[in-house]
Amino acid sequence: MARAGRGVRGGQGLARVAVVVRAGAAPLWWSGVFAAGVGVLPSGITGRRIGVLAGAALFLVGAALVALTRRRRYTALAHGAARAGKHDVLQDRAVTVRNWRRGHRWWLLLAFAVALGSAFAIPAAGGMLLAGTGTGLRLKAAWLGRREKAGEQLLWLRVDWLDQRGGRPAGKAVRAFRGTGIAAGDAAPGGARRRTAVLV
Repeated sequence: MARAGRGVRGGQGLARVAVVVRAGAAPLWWSGVFAAGVGVLPSGITGRRIGVLAGAALFLVGAALVALTRRRRYTALAHGAARAGKHDVLQDRAVTVRNWRRGHRWWLLLAFAVALGSAFAIPAAGGMLLAGTGTGLRLKAAWLGRREKAGEQLLWLRVDWLDQRGGRPAGKAVRAFRGTGIAAGDAAPGGARRRTAVLV
């Protein structure tokens, strides 16, 4: 099965679900850590101690909400996943990550700016919340990876569906997942980089 961004001979371009979920984890985490580090400098309205405590609580809540949200939808789509066709084209992990981050770059910058600005009210809290959402995405991708290993099937979605409605991998535009063998593509279960790419 070939790997690229577009389908050929009637096939569809497919992107890994876990890679899409994981794509925002690193930029959210690192921008959140930076915003929290800078945000602890002003004393703000609440003071640093309260700000950091509030930030810790927001980190945990944000991580839990992001990690747990829409799991039922992912599960339903995974159960109904049809086998990918021989003419379907598997998109490289790096292409999927680059496309997602490029499409969401203004949202990421806005979230970073808001996190920095909030430090003048509640020091560090906005940055810690941002880092928590990145952690939640990593946890959700890991959960998907465990499902993929248990079912011995990697989950994919059509690239053209991903381009609709903000690029959400389990959004309304996504009507079904597709499945391949566990060794397909260049990303391991959960969306991490595979050390050795294997084509099937």
